[in-house]
Amino acid sequence: MLILSRKVGESIIIAGRITVKVVRVEGDVVKVGIQAPSDVPVHREEVYREIQNNNREALTSGRPAIPKLRPDPASSTRTEVRPCECHSRTLNTEPNPQTINRK
Repeated sequence: MLILSRKVGESIIIAGRITVKVVRVEGDVVKVGIQAPSDVPVHREEVYREIQNNNREALTSGRPAIPKLRPDPASSTRTEVRPCECHSRTLNTEPNPQTINRK
């Protein structure tokens, strides 16, 4: 563990992204300010431990796992897909004389 001494108003920078600043000292209580990116969670130790315990309990709780959905054989009727009438006709590839050289 790294131990540093800081006075009120002095800071510590961690990984170039997190700043811990001594804001105030009141008796045996040191108040610190922490600036960190929003993707870095910051918690008091007791809150962090409570979160970890709750997560552990949630993983090991006696709740049954949600079963995977299986397709119902009765509902597995296949729908035949056919082109509509306009697409089922043979296309005329001959040029239309009425549309050639229009101005």
